Amino acid sequence: MSDVIQLLPDSVANQIAAGEVIQRPASVIKELVENAVDAGAHTISVLVVDAGRTSIQVVDDGKGMSETDARLAFERHATSKIRKADDLFALTTMGFRGEALPSIAAVSQVELRTRTVADELGTCLTIYGSKVEGQESVSCPVGSNFKVDNLFYNVPARRKFLKTNATELSNILTAFERIVLVYPEINFTLHSNGQELMNLRAGSVRQRISDVFGKRYSQDVLPLEVETAICKVSGYVGKPESARKKGAHNYFFVNGRFMKHPYFHKAVMQAYERLVPIGMQVPYFIYFEVNPADIDVNIHPTKTEIKFDNEQAIWQILTAAVKDAIGKFCELTQIDFDTEGRPDIPVFNPDEQVAPPTLNFNPDYNPFRQQTAKPTRMEGWEQLYGNLPTQKPVAPELFPTSQDDAEELITSNKITHGTQELEGQGSRAVIEDKSPMHYQYKGRFIMTAVKSGLMIIDQYRADVRIRYEQYMEQLRTHQASNQRVLFPEVARFSPSDAVMLQKILPELEAIGFELSDLGQYSYAINAIPAGLEGLDSVQLLCDMVSDAIEKGATQTDAIHAALALSMARHAAIPQGQVLSNEEMEAVVNQLFACSNVNYTPDGKAILCILPQRDIEQLLG
Repeated sequence: MSDVIQLLPDSVANQIAAGEVIQRPASVIKELVENAVDAGAHTISVLVVDAGRTSIQVVDDGKGMSETDARLAFERHATSKIRKADDLFALTTMGFRGEALPSIAAVSQVELRTRTVADELGTCLTIYGSKVEGQESVSCPVGSNFKVDNLFYNVPARRKFLKTNATELSNILTAFERIVLVYPEINFTLHSNGQELMNLRAGSVRQRISDVFGKRYSQDVLPLEVETAICKVSGYVGKPESARKKGAHNYFFVNGRFMKHPYFHKAVMQAYERLVPIGMQVPYFIYFEVNPADIDVNIHPTKTEIKFDNEQAIWQILTAAVKDAIGKFCELTQIDFDTEGRPDIPVFNPDEQVAPPTLNFNPDYNPFRQQTAKPTRMEGWEQLYGNLPTQKPVAPELFPTSQDDAEELITSNKITHGTQELEGQGSRAVIEDKSPMHYQYKGRFIMTAVKSGLMIIDQYRADVRIRYEQYMEQLRTHQASNQRVLFPEVARFSPSDAVMLQKILPELEAIGFELSDLGQYSYAINAIPAGLEGLDSVQLLCDMVSDAIEKGATQTDAIHAALALSMARHAAIPQGQVLSNEEMEAVVNQLFACSNVNYTPDGKAILCILPQRDIEQLLG
């Protein structure tokens, strides 16, 4: 039997490794920018064409590489970050695996220009699909200039599964934000198709947060800082009033590295218990400084999952730190020593004789002796109505005029007054009102009788279904009406949210919004869909963008569904609103005219029926 096991060529092994490390253009930018940070760069520029499909370029002013290092950097497991296994538990750099550059070179066409301070000339290295095409000396500034063209050109299956340019650009911005937030001392710029998207100057953490997400964040966050023997926790957490249902920016950083940690997220949200409604999210930007020996970042190639040795202790420290930040925000009564111009408030003196107040009144006063003026009678008022014909009013006959007629109706069971049948002693009445009677329970449920028992309808969910189908029809026919606002409001978006907004802008206009681009990712809301008056239009628009990002909408139908559902949730009848019988009847009729009366668009039950036999069993 011949041997069947063999070593894979390096090019194939690199493409396999690239499947984990390089998932999309955003992954390339993440790896290259992190390398630039490790190289000590003070300015980093990122330029992308067609959301990274055509070209990605990362330029830094770091220490650069020599001719030998430039060639060796594209070999698998070649790195300057660690030397031995123990170094994994003392990491101070972003990269350490030595897989990023060979993985990028395996699935793209790479050109590197780099030079160190000690060299007069730099080197230019060209690699296509892990194959070195050439290397020569060139004149270039100190630092590194990576240019990655035609990503996945030799892996058509991977390139085919890339999303639209808008989606990929949004992912690039998300990855870029995670890096710039942790290194505010570095200047960053980002260009897309020649247009500048972000230009961030070096500054403080708070200034960087404001530059990325808008000036309102500098007013909505509270400083957080605590230092213990286990770790140091610093950063900013949102005020309770900054909570929102969708799109809250939540960031954890450990030793300068972004991480995802649901357990610590619960610790933060527990500090806001009873301060924000259930289901609301509060923004936070929290930075941990931990001994590298107490964490393990070598869990996944993306390095966003981190294990902690003392996770429970850090959880308690984090919760206490957030509660302390919120407690400092609460307004306390302060002693004001500035009393100039204030009224003089007397101080009680127990030795001073106090005389009781005197009371003066008229003992002869009797209000019943006062004579009230009699109303004057207008003379000749009959002449005003002299020419009107006199007619005796005729009252409608609501009941039978004779006892015999009444007895005949009772015995023949012909008393009609509604749609329900009422059993009486010796008689039976059939109720036949034009609109059936409904009952509202605790301002949330509509209860009405049906043939099989008692039907219970959630009024909020029912109205969500009704409005969802109305908005979907408006989006399909482009026949929505809008209402112009007297004073336009301004909505500010982050760069990644602004990319999605541009993508869904035609759908927003079709549903009734009218927006004006003010620059710097700010938009004026000039008109809103009819029927949404009184709602917070800025919050509504932000939630709709967040829903579109969360759904990952790439097709028109998916975008329409996300926008219609978001608007329906905001405009639907809230729980607790008291409805009249006519309003409840309208909700029921409109619900049963929908294509699906049982479930909301997101799959929640709208109604249930309590069978007649169950009611009879309960009443024994």
